[in-house]
Amino acid sequence: MTVALFVPCYIDQFYPHVAIATLQVLEKAGVKVVYPPKQTCCGQPMANSGYAHLTKGCNELFIENFTGFDYIVSPSGSCTLHIKEHLHDAENEKEAEYIRNHVYELTEFLTDILQIEQWDAAFPHKVGIHHGCHGLRGLKVAQMSELVAEPFSKPGKLLNMVKGLEIVALSRTDECCGFGGTFCVAEEAVSVKMGQDRVNDHLSHGAEYIVGGDISCLMHMEGILRRQNSKVRVKHIAEILNGH
Repeated sequence: MTVALFVPCYIDQFYPHVAIATLQVLEKAGVKVVYPPKQTCCGQPMANSGYAHLTKGCNELFIENFTGFDYIVSPSGSCTLHIKEHLHDAENEKEAEYIRNHVYELTEFLTDILQIEQWDAAFPHKVGIHHGCHGLRGLKVAQMSELVAEPFSKPGKLLNMVKGLEIVALSRTDECCGFGGTFCVAEEAVSVKMGQDRVNDHLSHGAEYIVGGDISCLMHMEGILRRQNSKVRVKHIAEILNGH
């Protein structure tokens, strides 16, 4: 099995250690990983701002970079969902369709494709899980609270394999953090208030770390925590699975 590592541009620029941790987690899981070096933005910011018709170049480049692999894996639910739902190209639609059906966010790849049942890592801390909206309602990595259905969490399943880690129960398990990509720019005040509410839920339940699969959400909450001079930190799930 050969997997292409898809690293979103904000991770590349601001959190490269998350990309490295993702690579190492996949290698520890026995996967051959390739990093296409010419990859760049997937086009999500433009599409989310109403300019999907301008993402043709992004689509063409993504197909060029990620054709020919068994799977494509990314440490970002939002970018993964964008590719799943919006990657199209009239001249290469067959390749685009294959990629759409074989691109996975890290936790769903580990649980659904590799079917990991045990993992060797330790993190002796109390953590609160933040399920990003794209991962939750788009990729279905966890159960939505509004549904009368059996709860599940793919990130939670993996974290429960980590020695010494305690997952704290939150009052609102799937509330939005308010980041929303360009939403935090267009609606700054609303975004900040939503982020404060999300952070306070974790703080009130004694979380030492806020953990998630979307570093964009974590980046938003990290800024709020820093402004509050809080000792609570954020971690991408790849960092914990990689033993950090």
